[in-house]
Amino acid sequence: MDFSWLVPIVVPFVIGLLVGAAVKHALKLIFILIALVAVLVFTGVISLSFSDLWTRALNSLPQLFGAGTALNLLPYTSISFLVGLAIGLLKG
Repeated sequence: MDFSWLVPIVVPFVIGLLVGAAVKHALKLIFILIALVAVLVFTGVISLSFSDLWTRALNSLPQLFGAGTALNLLPYTSISFLVGLAIGLLKG
């Protein structure tokens, strides 16, 4: 029995599961860091101004757009990847 037809279905599914779980955990970490910074700002431990945030955003955004080219490596057009991504986001 030949199982070679199964590889193009299973591999994107597993990649989707892993990416979904990683994204879910990364979002949790980002929300925790935002809450921590908010508490530190409200208690006065650190001070942030709009101009300071704007300057940091302008310095960081070009680097983020450069890192976005790694998305071309993901098989995001595959249905099995999208199903794995959804399951990874929900259950991961």
